[in-house]
Amino acid sequence: MGLWALTSWAFLLLLGLAATSFLLYCAYIQYIHMKYDHIPGPPRDSFLLGNSPTLMKSMKDNSLVHELFLQWAQTYGPVVRINALHNVMILVTSPDAVKEILMSPKFSKDKIYERAFSLFGVRFMGTGLVTDRDYEHWHKQRRVMDPAFSRTYLMGLMGTFNEKAEELMERLCERADGKSELSMHKMMTKVTLDVIAKVAFGMDLNSLQNDQTPFPRAISLVMSGLAETRNPLAQCTPGKQAFLRDVRDSVRLLRQTGKECIERRQKVIQDGEEIPVDILSQILKGAALEETCDMETLLDNFVTFFIAGQETTANQLSFVVMELARNPEVLERVQAEVDEAIGSKRDIEYEDLTKLQYLSQVLKETLRLYPTAPGTSRLLDKQMVIEGFSIPPRVTLVFNAYVFGRMEQFFKDPLTFDPERFSPDAQRPYFTYFPFSLGPRSCIGQVFSQMEAKVVMAKLLQRFDFQLAEGQSFDLVDTGTLRPKDGVVCRLRLRTSKKETK
Repeated sequence: MGLWALTSWAFLLLLGLAATSFLLYCAYIQYIHMKYDHIPGPPRDSFLLGNSPTLMKSMKDNSLVHELFLQWAQTYGPVVRINALHNVMILVTSPDAVKEILMSPKFSKDKIYERAFSLFGVRFMGTGLVTDRDYEHWHKQRRVMDPAFSRTYLMGLMGTFNEKAEELMERLCERADGKSELSMHKMMTKVTLDVIAKVAFGMDLNSLQNDQTPFPRAISLVMSGLAETRNPLAQCTPGKQAFLRDVRDSVRLLRQTGKECIERRQKVIQDGEEIPVDILSQILKGAALEETCDMETLLDNFVTFFIAGQETTANQLSFVVMELARNPEVLERVQAEVDEAIGSKRDIEYEDLTKLQYLSQVLKETLRLYPTAPGTSRLLDKQMVIEGFSIPPRVTLVFNAYVFGRMEQFFKDPLTFDPERFSPDAQRPYFTYFPFSLGPRSCIGQVFSQMEAKVVMAKLLQRFDFQLAEGQSFDLVDTGTLRPKDGVVCRLRLRTSKKETK
Protein backbone atom coordinates (compact mmCIF):
# COMPACT_ATOMS: atom_id res chain seq x y z
CA MET A 1 0.00 0.00 0.00
CA GLY A 2 1.43 3.35 -1.06
CA LEU A 3 2.00 6.41 1.07
CA TRP A 4 -0.96 8.20 -0.55
CA ALA A 5 -3.29 5.35 0.31
CA LEU A 6 -2.05 5.25 3.92
CA THR A 7 -2.56 8.99 4.21
CA SER A 8 -6.08 8.69 2.81
CA TRP A 9 -6.96 5.90 5.25
CA ALA A 10 -5.56 7.93 8.14
CA PHE A 11 -7.58 10.94 7.08
CA LEU A 12 -10.75 8.89 6.77
CA LEU A 13 -10.13 7.34 10.18
CA LEU A 14 -9.67 10.74 11.80
CA LEU A 15 -12.75 12.04 10.04
CA GLY A 16 -14.71 9.05 11.27
CA LEU A 17 -13.48 9.57 14.84
CA ALA A 18 -14.37 13.25 14.66
CA ALA A 19 -17.85 12.47 13.35
CA THR A 20 -18.38 9.83 16.04
CA SER A 21 -17.19 12.21 18.75
CA PHE A 22 -19.52 14.91 17.47
CA LEU A 23 -22.48 12.55 17.41
CA LEU A 24 -21.68 11.36 20.94
CA TYR A 25 -21.45 14.99 22.08
CA CYS A 26 -24.82 15.75 20.47
CA ALA A 27 -26.28 12.72 22.25
CA TYR A 28 -24.89 14.03 25.54
CA ILE A 29 -26.41 17.46 24.87
CA GLN A 30 -29.75 15.79 24.22
CA TYR A 31 -29.40 13.88 27.50
CA ILE A 32 -28.71 17.15 29.35
CA HIS A 33 -31.80 18.73 27.78
CA MET A 34 -33.97 15.80 28.82
CA LYS A 35 -32.50 15.89 32.34
CA TYR A 36 -33.18 19.59 33.01
CA ASP A 37 -35.94 20.72 30.62
CA HIS A 38 -38.65 20.25 33.25
CA ILE A 39 -37.20 23.41 34.83
CA PRO A 40 -38.54 26.64 33.26
CA GLY A 41 -36.12 28.86 31.40
CA PRO A 42 -35.62 31.03 28.31
CA PRO A 43 -35.70 29.37 24.88
CA ARG A 44 -32.29 28.14 23.75
CA ASP A 45 -30.67 30.02 20.89
CA SER A 46 -29.55 26.71 19.40
CA PHE A 47 -29.42 23.01 20.20
CA LEU A 48 -25.67 22.97 20.78
CA LEU A 49 -24.97 26.44 22.16
CA GLY A 50 -28.01 26.81 24.39
CA ASN A 51 -28.33 30.36 25.73
CA SER A 52 -24.63 31.13 25.18
CA PRO A 53 -25.16 33.44 22.15
CA THR A 54 -27.56 35.64 24.15
CA LEU A 55 -25.16 35.76 27.10
CA MET A 56 -22.16 36.49 24.85
CA LYS A 57 -24.04 39.22 22.97
CA SER A 58 -24.90 40.87 26.28
CA MET A 59 -21.22 40.95 27.25
CA LYS A 60 -20.09 42.05 23.78
CA ASP A 61 -22.57 44.94 23.78
CA ASN A 62 -21.34 45.95 27.26
CA SER A 63 -24.87 45.56 28.58
CA LEU A 64 -25.31 44.18 32.06
CA VAL A 65 -25.82 40.42 32.10
CA HIS A 66 -27.46 40.79 35.53
CA GLU A 67 -30.27 42.75 33.88
CA LEU A 68 -30.81 39.74 31.62
CA PHE A 69 -30.96 37.50 34.69
CA LEU A 70 -33.47 39.90 36.26
CA GLN A 71 -35.71 39.72 33.17
CA TRP A 72 -35.55 35.93 33.17
CA ALA A 73 -36.36 35.72 36.89
CA GLN A 74 -39.35 38.01 36.41
CA THR A 75 -40.54 35.99 33.41
CA TYR A 76 -39.90 32.39 34.45
CA GLY A 77 -40.12 32.47 38.23
CA PRO A 78 -37.89 31.62 41.21
CA VAL A 79 -36.07 28.74 39.50
CA VAL A 80 -34.68 29.42 36.02
CA ARG A 81 -32.69 27.01 33.84
CA ILE A 82 -29.89 28.51 31.74
CA ASN A 83 -28.05 26.36 29.19
CA ALA A 84 -24.50 27.03 28.03
CA LEU A 85 -23.22 24.29 25.70
CA HIS A 86 -23.37 21.10 27.81
CA ASN A 87 -23.43 23.03 31.10
CA VAL A 88 -26.52 24.08 33.03
CA MET A 89 -26.85 26.64 35.78
CA ILE A 90 -29.97 27.37 37.79
CA LEU A 91 -30.76 30.97 38.71
CA VAL A 92 -32.52 30.86 42.08
CA THR A 93 -34.57 33.73 43.52
CA SER A 94 -36.13 31.90 46.45
CA PRO A 95 -35.47 33.27 49.97
CA ASP A 96 -36.04 29.80 51.41
CA ALA A 97 -33.35 28.39 49.14
CA VAL A 98 -30.98 31.22 50.08
CA LYS A 99 -31.48 30.34 53.73
CA GLU A 100 -31.07 26.61 53.21
CA ILE A 101 -28.07 26.72 50.91
CA LEU A 102 -26.00 29.83 51.64
CA MET A 103 -26.36 29.46 55.39
CA SER A 104 -25.07 25.88 55.30
CA PRO A 105 -21.45 24.71 55.04
CA LYS A 106 -22.60 21.59 53.19
CA PHE A 107 -22.71 23.29 49.80
CA SER A 108 -19.31 24.07 48.28
CA LYS A 109 -18.53 26.99 46.02
CA ASP A 110 -18.93 26.17 42.36
CA LYS A 111 -16.13 25.62 39.88
CA ILE A 112 -16.86 29.10 38.47
CA TYR A 113 -14.52 30.39 41.19
CA GLU A 114 -11.68 28.47 39.56
CA ARG A 115 -11.67 31.13 36.83
CA ALA A 116 -9.85 33.39 39.27
CA PHE A 117 -7.13 30.81 40.00
CA SER A 118 -5.15 32.22 37.10
CA LEU A 119 -5.66 34.85 34.42
CA PHE A 120 -4.63 33.84 30.92
CA GLY A 121 -1.86 31.56 32.15
CA VAL A 122 -0.59 33.65 35.08
CA ARG A 123 -1.56 32.67 38.63
CA PHE A 124 -3.94 35.25 40.09
CA MET A 125 -5.94 34.47 43.29
CA GLY A 126 -5.01 30.80 43.34
CA THR A 127 -6.57 29.15 46.39
CA GLY A 128 -6.99 32.29 48.47
CA LEU A 129 -9.83 32.86 50.91
CA VAL A 130 -12.36 33.84 48.22
CA THR A 131 -11.57 31.15 45.66
CA ASP A 132 -10.74 28.14 47.87
CA ARG A 133 -13.47 25.52 47.20
CA ASP A 134 -12.23 22.99 49.76
CA TYR A 135 -14.34 23.83 52.82
CA GLU A 136 -12.02 22.29 55.41
CA HIS A 137 -8.95 24.05 53.99
CA TRP A 138 -10.90 27.30 53.65
CA HIS A 139 -12.19 27.01 57.22
CA LYS A 140 -8.63 26.62 58.50
CA GLN A 141 -7.60 29.77 56.59
CA ARG A 142 -10.63 31.67 57.86
CA ARG A 143 -9.94 30.83 61.53
CA VAL A 144 -6.39 32.09 61.15
CA MET A 145 -7.56 35.35 59.52
CA ASP A 146 -10.34 36.13 62.01
CA PRO A 147 -8.14 38.00 64.56
CA ALA A 148 -7.25 40.56 61.89
CA PHE A 149 -10.96 41.44 61.68
CA SER A 150 -11.76 41.43 65.39
CA ARG A 151 -13.39 44.46 67.01
CA THR A 152 -10.15 45.28 68.84
CA TYR A 153 -8.16 45.32 65.60
CA LEU A 154 -10.80 47.28 63.69
CA MET A 155 -10.97 49.96 66.40
CA GLY A 156 -7.22 50.37 65.98
CA LEU A 157 -7.69 51.17 62.29
CA MET A 158 -9.53 54.43 62.91
CA GLY A 159 -6.30 56.40 62.85
CA THR A 160 -5.41 55.17 59.36
CA PHE A 161 -8.99 55.58 58.11
CA ASN A 162 -8.92 59.20 59.30
CA GLU A 163 -5.44 59.87 57.94
CA LYS A 164 -6.15 58.59 54.43
CA ALA A 165 -9.65 60.08 54.28
CA GLU A 166 -8.16 63.43 55.30
CA GLU A 167 -5.66 63.19 52.45
CA LEU A 168 -8.58 62.62 50.09
CA MET A 169 -10.37 65.71 51.46
CA GLU A 170 -7.24 67.79 50.88
CA ARG A 171 -7.07 66.65 47.25
CA LEU A 172 -10.76 67.37 46.75
CA CYS A 173 -10.39 70.84 48.28
CA GLU A 174 -7.95 71.70 45.46
CA ARG A 175 -10.77 71.17 42.94
CA ALA A 176 -13.77 72.35 44.98
CA ASP A 177 -14.50 75.53 43.04
CA GLY A 178 -17.95 74.51 41.81
CA LYS A 179 -16.66 74.40 38.23
CA SER A 180 -13.91 71.78 37.98
CA GLU A 181 -15.09 68.28 37.13
CA LEU A 182 -13.48 65.18 38.57
CA SER A 183 -14.18 61.47 38.62
CA MET A 184 -15.22 60.47 42.11
CA HIS A 185 -14.66 56.82 41.24
CA LYS A 186 -11.05 57.54 40.42
CA MET A 187 -10.56 59.36 43.71
CA MET A 188 -12.33 56.66 45.73
CA THR A 189 -10.18 54.03 44.05
CA LYS A 190 -7.05 55.82 45.24
CA VAL A 191 -8.12 56.32 48.84
CA THR A 192 -9.31 52.72 49.32
CA LEU A 193 -6.10 51.46 47.72
CA ASP A 194 -4.00 53.53 50.14
CA VAL A 195 -6.07 52.28 53.08
CA ILE A 196 -5.86 48.56 52.32
CA ALA A 197 -2.15 48.76 51.50
CA LYS A 198 -1.42 50.47 54.83
CA VAL A 199 -3.70 48.63 57.26
CA ALA A 200 -3.34 45.18 55.73
CA PHE A 201 0.28 45.09 54.60
CA GLY A 202 2.08 48.06 56.13
CA MET A 203 2.69 49.58 52.68
CA ASP A 204 2.67 53.32 51.94
CA LEU A 205 1.52 53.53 48.32
CA ASN A 206 0.42 57.19 48.50
CA SER A 207 -1.56 56.88 45.30
CA LEU A 208 -3.57 59.97 46.29
CA GLN A 209 -0.37 62.00 46.06
CA ASN A 210 1.24 60.13 43.16
CA ASP A 211 -0.67 60.02 39.89
CA GLN A 212 2.03 57.81 38.38
CA THR A 213 1.58 54.84 40.69
CA PRO A 214 0.75 51.79 38.53
CA PHE A 215 -1.52 50.02 41.01
CA PRO A 216 -4.93 51.59 40.24
CA ARG A 217 -4.50 50.76 36.55
CA ALA A 218 -3.20 47.28 37.35
CA ILE A 219 -6.22 46.49 39.53
CA SER A 220 -8.61 47.84 36.90
CA LEU A 221 -6.93 45.69 34.24
CA VAL A 222 -7.02 42.46 36.24
CA MET A 223 -10.70 42.98 37.05
CA SER A 224 -11.46 43.57 33.38
CA GLY A 225 -9.42 40.47 32.58
CA LEU A 226 -11.42 38.47 35.11
CA ALA A 227 -14.66 39.54 33.42
CA GLU A 228 -13.17 38.55 30.05
CA THR A 229 -12.65 34.96 31.23
CA ARG A 230 -16.40 34.44 30.76
CA ASN A 231 -15.69 34.47 27.04
CA PRO A 232 -14.14 31.08 26.18
CA LEU A 233 -12.78 32.54 22.93
CA ALA A 234 -11.13 35.58 24.54
CA GLN A 235 -7.57 34.37 23.92
CA CYS A 236 -8.36 33.72 20.25
CA THR A 237 -10.11 37.02 19.57
CA PRO A 238 -8.22 39.27 17.11
CA GLY A 239 -7.20 42.58 18.64
CA LYS A 240 -7.29 41.25 22.22
CA GLN A 241 -3.65 40.22 22.47
CA ALA A 242 -2.33 43.58 23.69
CA PHE A 243 -5.04 43.71 26.35
CA LEU A 244 -4.32 40.15 27.50
CA ARG A 245 -0.61 40.95 27.69
CA ASP A 246 -1.36 43.99 29.87
CA VAL A 247 -3.55 41.84 32.13
CA ARG A 248 -0.78 39.27 32.58
CA ASP A 249 1.76 42.04 33.32
CA SER A 250 -0.64 43.55 35.88
CA VAL A 251 -1.06 40.23 37.68
CA ARG A 252 2.73 39.81 37.75
CA LEU A 253 3.10 43.33 39.19
CA LEU A 254 0.65 42.60 42.00
CA ARG A 255 2.24 39.28 42.88
CA GLN A 256 5.78 40.68 42.69
CA THR A 257 4.75 43.53 45.00
CA GLY A 258 3.30 40.97 47.37
CA LYS A 259 6.47 38.90 47.26
CA GLU A 260 8.62 41.87 48.23
CA CYS A 261 6.18 42.82 51.01
CA ILE A 262 6.11 39.27 52.41
CA GLU A 263 9.89 38.92 52.30
CA ARG A 264 10.31 42.20 54.23
CA ARG A 265 7.87 41.03 56.89
CA GLN A 266 9.55 37.61 57.13
CA LYS A 267 12.86 39.35 57.80
CA VAL A 268 11.27 41.44 60.56
CA ILE A 269 9.98 38.23 62.16
CA GLN A 270 13.37 36.51 61.86
CA ASP A 271 15.10 39.52 63.45
CA GLY A 272 12.76 39.27 66.43
CA GLU A 273 11.25 42.72 65.91
CA GLU A 274 7.70 43.58 66.92
CA ILE A 275 5.16 42.82 64.20
CA PRO A 276 1.71 44.36 63.78
CA VAL A 277 -1.45 42.24 64.08
CA ASP A 278 -2.51 42.89 60.51
CA ILE A 279 -3.67 40.76 57.61
CA LEU A 280 -0.14 40.09 56.39
CA SER A 281 0.91 38.81 59.81
CA GLN A 282 -2.12 36.52 59.84
CA ILE A 283 -1.28 35.19 56.37
CA LEU A 284 2.20 34.29 57.60
CA LYS A 285 0.83 32.86 60.83
CA GLY A 286 -1.47 30.61 58.84
CA ALA A 287 1.45 29.39 56.76
CA ALA A 288 3.40 28.60 59.93
CA LEU A 289 0.50 26.64 61.43
CA GLU A 290 0.19 24.59 58.25
CA GLU A 291 3.97 24.16 58.22
CA THR A 292 4.19 25.46 54.69
CA CYS A 293 6.04 28.50 53.44
CA ASP A 294 5.09 28.09 49.80
CA MET A 295 5.38 31.63 48.42
CA GLU A 296 2.72 31.11 45.74
CA THR A 297 0.12 30.18 48.36
CA LEU A 298 1.06 33.20 50.48
CA LEU A 299 0.68 35.42 47.44
CA ASP A 300 -2.78 34.03 46.73
CA ASN A 301 -4.11 35.63 49.90
CA PHE A 302 -2.05 38.80 49.45
CA VAL A 303 -3.65 39.38 46.04
CA THR A 304 -7.11 38.36 47.32
CA PHE A 305 -7.11 40.91 50.15
CA PHE A 306 -5.34 43.58 48.10
CA ILE A 307 -7.99 43.39 45.36
CA ALA A 308 -11.09 42.64 47.42
CA GLY A 309 -10.25 45.18 50.10
CA GLN A 310 -9.96 47.98 47.59
CA GLU A 311 -12.21 47.40 44.60
CA THR A 312 -15.60 46.79 46.22
CA THR A 313 -15.40 49.65 48.74
CA ALA A 314 -14.29 52.13 46.06
CA ASN A 315 -17.25 51.13 43.89
CA GLN A 316 -19.72 51.37 46.76
CA LEU A 317 -18.50 54.85 47.74
CA SER A 318 -18.84 56.00 44.14
CA PHE A 319 -22.42 54.75 43.94
CA VAL A 320 -23.22 56.46 47.26
CA VAL A 321 -22.06 59.80 45.87
CA MET A 322 -24.03 59.21 42.67
CA GLU A 323 -27.29 58.45 44.46
CA LEU A 324 -26.93 61.27 46.99
CA ALA A 325 -26.38 63.72 44.14
CA ARG A 326 -29.50 62.36 42.43
CA ASN A 327 -31.57 62.55 45.63
CA PRO A 328 -31.05 65.98 47.24
CA GLU A 329 -33.56 65.34 50.04
CA VAL A 330 -31.56 62.27 51.14
CA LEU A 331 -28.32 64.26 50.86
CA GLU A 332 -29.72 67.05 53.02
CA ARG A 333 -30.85 64.62 55.71
CA VAL A 334 -27.60 62.66 55.88
CA GLN A 335 -25.57 65.88 55.96
CA ALA A 336 -27.70 67.08 58.88
CA GLU A 337 -26.96 63.82 60.71
CA VAL A 338 -23.22 64.21 60.14
CA ASP A 339 -23.37 67.83 61.33
CA GLU A 340 -25.16 66.74 64.50
CA ALA A 341 -22.97 63.71 65.25
CA ILE A 342 -19.55 64.89 64.04
CA GLY A 343 -19.71 68.67 63.81
CA SER A 344 -16.42 69.92 62.41
CA LYS A 345 -14.20 67.32 64.10
CA ARG A 346 -11.30 66.16 61.97
CA ASP A 347 -10.64 62.90 63.78
CA ILE A 348 -13.70 60.66 63.74
CA GLU A 349 -13.72 58.16 66.59
CA TYR A 350 -14.99 54.61 66.59
CA GLU A 351 -17.87 55.59 68.91
CA ASP A 352 -18.93 58.33 66.45
CA LEU A 353 -19.76 55.73 63.82
CA THR A 354 -22.61 54.33 65.90
CA LYS A 355 -24.28 57.76 65.83
CA LEU A 356 -24.48 57.74 62.03
CA GLN A 357 -27.59 55.57 61.73
CA TYR A 358 -29.02 57.24 58.63
CA LEU A 359 -25.65 57.08 56.89
CA SER A 360 -25.64 53.33 57.61
CA GLN A 361 -29.04 53.12 55.94
CA VAL A 362 -27.72 55.02 52.92
CA LEU A 363 -24.80 52.61 52.62
CA LYS A 364 -27.10 49.58 52.84
CA GLU A 365 -29.59 50.95 50.33
CA THR A 366 -26.72 51.64 47.93
CA LEU A 367 -25.64 48.01 48.17
CA ARG A 368 -29.21 46.86 47.54
CA LEU A 369 -29.30 48.64 44.20
CA TYR A 370 -25.61 48.24 43.40
CA PRO A 371 -24.20 45.14 45.11
CA THR A 372 -20.56 45.54 44.19
CA ALA A 373 -20.10 41.75 44.33
CA PRO A 374 -23.33 40.94 42.47
CA GLY A 375 -23.70 37.26 43.23
CA THR A 376 -22.40 33.93 44.38
CA SER A 377 -22.87 30.31 43.35
CA ARG A 378 -22.90 26.88 44.93
CA LEU A 379 -22.53 23.35 43.61
CA LEU A 380 -25.54 21.12 44.26
CA ASP A 381 -24.08 17.71 45.05
CA LYS A 382 -27.35 15.83 45.49
CA GLN A 383 -30.91 16.06 44.21
CA MET A 384 -32.98 18.78 45.85
CA VAL A 385 -36.46 20.26 45.52
CA ILE A 386 -36.55 24.05 45.22
CA GLU A 387 -39.88 25.85 44.90
CA GLY A 388 -41.53 22.60 43.76
CA PHE A 389 -38.94 21.76 41.10
CA SER A 390 -36.71 18.72 41.41
CA ILE A 391 -33.14 19.85 40.72
CA PRO A 392 -30.75 17.05 39.67
CA PRO A 393 -27.29 16.93 41.31
CA ARG A 394 -23.98 18.28 39.95
CA VAL A 395 -25.48 21.56 38.80
CA THR A 396 -24.56 25.18 39.57
CA LEU A 397 -27.00 27.21 41.65
CA VAL A 398 -26.65 30.98 41.12
CA PHE A 399 -27.79 33.47 43.77
CA ASN A 400 -27.74 36.99 42.37
CA ALA A 401 -27.92 39.87 44.86
CA TYR A 402 -28.52 42.36 42.02
CA VAL A 403 -31.60 40.41 40.91
CA PHE A 404 -33.01 40.03 44.44
CA GLY A 405 -32.53 43.72 45.17
CA ARG A 406 -34.53 44.82 42.13
CA MET A 407 -37.54 42.49 42.39
CA GLU A 408 -40.89 44.05 43.28
CA GLN A 409 -41.99 41.09 45.41
CA PHE A 410 -39.07 41.71 47.78
CA PHE A 411 -38.68 45.50 47.67
CA LYS A 412 -41.54 47.87 46.86
CA ASP A 413 -40.68 50.32 44.05
CA PRO A 414 -37.26 48.66 43.79
CA LEU A 415 -35.67 51.27 41.51
CA THR A 416 -36.41 54.07 44.01
CA PHE A 417 -33.47 54.95 46.25
CA ASP A 418 -35.01 54.86 49.72
CA PRO A 419 -32.75 54.45 52.79
CA GLU A 420 -35.86 54.13 54.97
CA ARG A 421 -36.04 50.49 53.86
CA PHE A 422 -33.23 49.87 56.33
CA SER A 423 -34.46 51.94 59.28
CA PRO A 424 -34.39 50.00 62.57
CA ASP A 425 -38.19 49.55 62.67
CA ALA A 426 -38.65 48.76 58.96
CA GLN A 427 -39.94 45.33 57.98
CA ARG A 428 -38.29 43.58 55.08
CA PRO A 429 -38.17 39.99 53.92
CA TYR A 430 -35.36 37.84 55.23
CA PHE A 431 -32.72 36.24 52.99
CA THR A 432 -33.25 38.65 50.09
CA TYR A 433 -30.37 41.04 50.84
CA PHE A 434 -26.86 39.60 50.77
CA PRO A 435 -24.30 42.01 49.23
CA PHE A 436 -21.57 40.31 51.28
CA SER A 437 -23.06 36.83 50.81
CA LEU A 438 -24.43 34.96 53.83
CA GLY A 439 -23.49 32.14 56.14
CA PRO A 440 -20.04 30.67 56.75
CA ARG A 441 -18.67 31.89 53.40
CA SER A 442 -19.79 35.49 53.91
CA CYS A 443 -17.21 38.21 53.36
CA ILE A 444 -14.72 38.40 56.23
CA GLY A 445 -14.09 42.09 55.52
CA GLN A 446 -17.63 43.45 55.51
CA VAL A 447 -17.37 45.29 58.87
CA PHE A 448 -13.95 46.62 57.87
CA SER A 449 -15.27 47.97 54.56
CA GLN A 450 -18.35 49.61 56.05
CA MET A 451 -16.30 51.31 58.77
CA GLU A 452 -13.97 52.67 56.11
CA ALA A 453 -16.92 53.77 53.96
CA LYS A 454 -18.51 55.57 56.90
CA VAL A 455 -15.36 57.52 57.73
CA VAL A 456 -14.80 58.59 54.12
CA MET A 457 -18.44 59.55 53.54
CA ALA A 458 -18.75 61.37 56.88
CA LYS A 459 -15.79 63.57 56.02
CA LEU A 460 -17.04 64.14 52.47
CA LEU A 461 -20.53 65.10 53.67
CA GLN A 462 -19.05 67.28 56.39
CA ARG A 463 -16.96 69.36 53.98
CA PHE A 464 -18.59 69.40 50.54
CA ASP A 465 -21.71 69.85 48.49
CA PHE A 466 -21.53 68.02 45.18
CA GLN A 467 -23.38 68.01 41.90
CA LEU A 468 -23.26 65.53 39.03
CA ALA A 469 -21.80 66.83 35.78
CA GLU A 470 -24.21 66.81 32.86
CA GLY A 471 -24.03 64.35 29.98
CA GLN A 472 -22.97 61.22 31.84
CA SER A 473 -24.92 58.01 31.99
CA PHE A 474 -25.79 56.00 35.07
CA ASP A 475 -24.90 52.74 33.38
CA LEU A 476 -23.01 50.01 35.18
CA VAL A 477 -20.02 47.96 34.13
CA ASP A 478 -19.42 44.42 35.35
CA THR A 479 -15.73 43.65 35.76
CA GLY A 480 -16.30 40.92 38.30
CA THR A 481 -17.58 43.68 40.56
CA LEU A 482 -20.09 46.36 39.58
CA ARG A 483 -18.74 49.84 39.00
CA PRO A 484 -20.19 53.07 37.53
CA LYS A 485 -19.43 53.20 33.81
CA ASP A 486 -18.78 56.95 33.57
CA GLY A 487 -16.97 57.30 36.89
CA VAL A 488 -19.49 59.57 38.69
CA VAL A 489 -18.09 62.88 37.44
CA CYS A 490 -18.93 65.66 39.90
CA ARG A 491 -18.41 69.32 40.62
CA LEU A 492 -17.64 70.03 44.27
CA ARG A 493 -18.06 73.13 46.40
CA LEU A 494 -17.03 73.67 50.02
CA ARG A 495 -19.99 73.80 52.37
CA THR A 496 -20.56 77.30 53.71
CA SER A 497 -22.11 76.28 57.00
CA LYS A 498 -22.06 73.28 59.29
CA LYS A 499 -22.58 72.62 62.95
CA GLU A 500 -19.50 73.44 65.00
CA THR A 501 -18.10 70.89 67.38
CA LYS A 502 -19.55 71.24 70.86
